[in-house]
Amino acid sequence: MDAGGLAAGSHMRGELHVVRGRDAEAARSGADVRTCRVCGDEVGAREDGQPFVACAECGFPVCRPCYEYERSDGTQRCPQCNTRYKRQKGCPRVEGDEDDGPEMDDLEEEFPAAKSPGKKPHEPVAFDVYSENGEQPPQRWRTGGQTLSSFTGSVAGKDLEAEREMEAGSMEWKDRIDKWKTKQEKRGKLNHDDSDDDDEKNDDEYMLLAEARQPLWRKVPIPSSQINPYRIVIVLRLVVLCFFLKFRITTPATDAVPLWLASVVCELWFALSWILDQLPKWAPVTRETYLDRLALRYDREGEACRLAPIDFFVSTVDPLKEPPLITANTVLSILAVDYPVDRASCYVSDDGASMLLFDTLSETAEFARRWVPFCKKFGVEPRAPEFYFSQKMDYLKDKVQPTFVKERRAMKREYEEFKVRVNALVAKAQKKPEEGWVMQDGTPWPGNNTRDHPGMIQVYLGSQGALDVEGRELPRLVYVSREKRPGYNHHKKAGAMNALVRVSAVLTNAPFILNLDCDHYVNNSKAVREAMCFLMDPQLGRKLCYVQFPQRFDGIDRHDRYANRNVVFFDINMKGLDGIQGPVYVGTGCVFNRQALYGYDPPRPEKRPKMTCDCWPSWCCCCCCFGGGSKHQRRGKNKGGGADSGADEPRRGLLGFYRKRGGKKDKLGAKKGGAGLYSKKHQQRAAFELEEIEEGLEGYEELDRSSLMSQKGFEKRFGQSPVFIASTLVEDGGLPQGAAADPAALIKEAIHVISCGYEEKTEWGKEIGWIYGSVTEDILTGFKMHCRGWKSVYCTPARPAFKGSAPINLSDRLHQVLRWALGSVEIFMSRHCPLWYAYGGRLKWLERFAYTNTIVYPFTSIPLLAYCTIPAPCGVEC
Repeated sequence: MDAGGLAAGSHMRGELHVVRGRDAEAARSGADVRTCRVCGDEVGAREDGQPFVACAECGFPVCRPCYEYERSDGTQRCPQCNTRYKRQKGCPRVEGDEDDGPEMDDLEEEFPAAKSPGKKPHEPVAFDVYSENGEQPPQRWRTGGQTLSSFTGSVAGKDLEAEREMEAGSMEWKDRIDKWKTKQEKRGKLNHDDSDDDDEKNDDEYMLLAEARQPLWRKVPIPSSQINPYRIVIVLRLVVLCFFLKFRITTPATDAVPLWLASVVCELWFALSWILDQLPKWAPVTRETYLDRLALRYDREGEACRLAPIDFFVSTVDPLKEPPLITANTVLSILAVDYPVDRASCYVSDDGASMLLFDTLSETAEFARRWVPFCKKFGVEPRAPEFYFSQKMDYLKDKVQPTFVKERRAMKREYEEFKVRVNALVAKAQKKPEEGWVMQDGTPWPGNNTRDHPGMIQVYLGSQGALDVEGRELPRLVYVSREKRPGYNHHKKAGAMNALVRVSAVLTNAPFILNLDCDHYVNNSKAVREAMCFLMDPQLGRKLCYVQFPQRFDGIDRHDRYANRNVVFFDINMKGLDGIQGPVYVGTGCVFNRQALYGYDPPRPEKRPKMTCDCWPSWCCCCCCFGGGSKHQRRGKNKGGGADSGADEPRRGLLGFYRKRGGKKDKLGAKKGGAGLYSKKHQQRAAFELEEIEEGLEGYEELDRSSLMSQKGFEKRFGQSPVFIASTLVEDGGLPQGAAADPAALIKEAIHVISCGYEEKTEWGKEIGWIYGSVTEDILTGFKMHCRGWKSVYCTPARPAFKGSAPINLSDRLHQVLRWALGSVEIFMSRHCPLWYAYGGRLKWLERFAYTNTIVYPFTSIPLLAYCTIPAPCGVEC
C-alpha cells in the first residue's frame, strides 16, 4: 500500500490502474541495555566486578546512588517486592540496620545464593510494569510490609504500580536524583538525625505526588484589576445608551419625521450590533497546557507511546496561484513535527489534479529524508526550511553540538538545490503540451482534464515506505485528487475536505484530524502535543469537537495597514467565546475530533437521582421536600423504571437516531451503561461488515429494532462502503481488525470513497463532515457541532502554532473580506441561520448571540451608509 505507485480509477466505471511504482526500504534496529528503573542510569557493578544488585529477593535493577538515597532518605524498601533493603558492603549504616544483627556488618556477600534457588544472586527477574505485549505481570508483595515508597510517590492505600507508572522516568525525578547526588558529593555523608532533611524529604514527596495528579491543562484567571474595569465600562456605556435611545425616541423631530425615523432605526441597529458584540466578551478565558505532564502519562521514554494518532489535511487547488514551494514547506513542517512518526500521517488534497503538485510532492518526499532527521536532531524552529533559513536571529543560540554549523551549512545547500528543482518544475508547467502531460514512465497524466478525471491516490512515505538517511521511519505522505465528472456539484473546498475524511478513514483512521491551508506551515513543532493536552484529557476530551489555534501571519508590515492580524478577533473575541461554549472554527489551524465530524452527539452525563428525605412515611405528601421525591418515586414505579427511570428517557444516540438506554446489549456487543453509547466500554476496536450489523438486530423487540441502525440506515448515512462504515465504529482510531491485511483492497476502497457520486443520497455535507451551503463552510461546520452540544477550546501557546501568508495588497484583502461577507449572507439566508435554527438543541444563548453577530455584521454597512449620507442632502435642502 505504501509503495505501490499512483493509483487512479473510477468506481462508477469499474476502473483501477497503478500507473507508476516506487521502491521501498525497511530497516529495523533495537537495543536492550540494562539500566536503573528509577533514574535511567546504568546499574553499574560492585567492587568485585559483579553486577550491583540492590534487592536479592526480586533483582529489581537499581543503581547504587538510588539505592543509597532510598536507604537514607526513603522508606528503605524495594519498589518491586517491598522488601527492606539490606546494607551493602561500604554503605553507611542507617536506622534499622541493627535489626539485622551484628553478623550482617560489612560482610563480603550479604545476599547468599540460597535465597534464590536455581538462580544466581545477581540474575535479574522480570520487573517491567508492562511486558512487550502490554500485559502486566503479577507482582509479589510482602503482606506485613509498608506500602509507602518515595520512588513513586505512593501513599498508604494506593496502588504502588499505578503510582510508579506515573513517576518512573520523569524529568522531575531525574532532577531530584541529580540534586541529591550533588548534595552527597558536597557533604560526603548523610546526617540522619537532622530533622530538616526529613522535612525536605516529605516536602519533595508531596510535590511529586501532587505533580502526578495534576491535570494536563488549567484555566489561567484574568486578574480582576483588568477584567473588572472593562465590565464596569460596558455597564456604564449600556446605561448611557439606554438613556440616549429613550431621548431619541421620545423627542421626535416634527419638521423632519422621515429623517428622524431613519436615524433612529440606524441607531437602534448600531445598539443591537454593539450588544451582540459585547455580550460574548463578558467572561474571557485563557488556558495553559503542561507538555511535561502529557509526556509523563502517554509518552514515557522506554515504554510504548500511547499518544493518539493524528491525520494532517492540506488542501490546495491551483498550484500556479498557490506556489508549490510554499505547499512543499507546509508538508515538510508537518513531516518534521515533534510527534511519533507511526502516529502521524499527512494527506494533501489536489483539487486541480495538477501534475506540477504531484511532481513537487515527489521531490518533497525525497528531500524530507534528510530534512526531518536534521530538525529532530538539533531541535530547530520553525521546521519549514524556507522560513527557518530566512529568519534573522542567532541560529547558534542553545546549540551545543559541535557538528551543528557544518550540518546546517550542508542542509542549506541541499535546500537551495531542492528549490532549483521545484522552480524548474514550475517553469515547465507554464506551457501545457498539446497532447497533455506525460509522466516519467510515458504514461499520460490522468488529470489532463481538470474537470473530467478519475480519482488518484499516491502514497509516498509511510511505515513501509522510504526511510530517512539515518534509517528511521517517516510519517506517511499521501497525495489525493478526488474524481471529477461533468454534471456533478463538487462543493469546492468543503467537498475536498470530506473526501480527505473518507480516504484517511480507510487508510489510517486516526481519531483526530488537523487541517491546514497550503500556505500555513507548522511554526511550533509541539503544536500537536498542545492540542492533545485537551483532547486526551479524561474529562474534557470526550466533550470536545475541536481545538482551535489563532491565525498568525508572516510578511505583515509594521503598521499592518490592511488589518491582517485581526487582533480584536483572535486575541479578545475568541477568548471570550472560549469562556462560553468554545471559539468558532476559522478554517485552518484546527484539530478535530473525528467522531464530531461524523455527526455523533457528545456524551451526556448521567443525571444524578434527586435527593429525597425519609423524615415522613412514603405515603405522606408532607415532608421537608414538599413531597416531590415521593411523587417522582411513585411515578417511576408505575412506569417500571424505579430508581433508574431517568435512564428510560429517549436519547439522541448513534447516528442521530433515538434509542432507549436499558439493560440490554447494543449492537456493539457491550452492555449499555450510564454513559450511554459513548462509554469507555465501547471504545474497543472491532470490525463490522454490513451483514454483521444487520444480524446484530436479531433477538430484539420491535421497539428496540426500530431504534437501531439497519444496513440501509448506515448506507444512507455514510455511503456504500463497508470498510468506511466499519471505521466509523472504531472510536479510539485505527483500522478495523483484518482491514490492513490487504493493502491493495484498501487502495481500491479509497478510490471508491472519493468517487464523484459517492455522496449522492447520503448525509455528507448536510449532517456529516464539512457542511455545504456557504463559501464560509468553516463557520457553518463549527456552528452545527456546537448545536449538537459539543464544546471547543482555544489554544494560544507562547510560540505561535501556525503561521501563514497574508494579503499584501488592497485588492487581495478586499476580495478576502468580500468572500467572508458573502458567506455570512448565505448562512443568514439558509435554514442554518442562528436566528431560528436548533432551538431544541444544546447551543448556549451567548454562543448563539456570537454566531448571530458573525452573520449579520455585513448588513451593518447599510445603516452605516444611510446614517452618514442622508443628513447631508437633507441639511442642504434646509
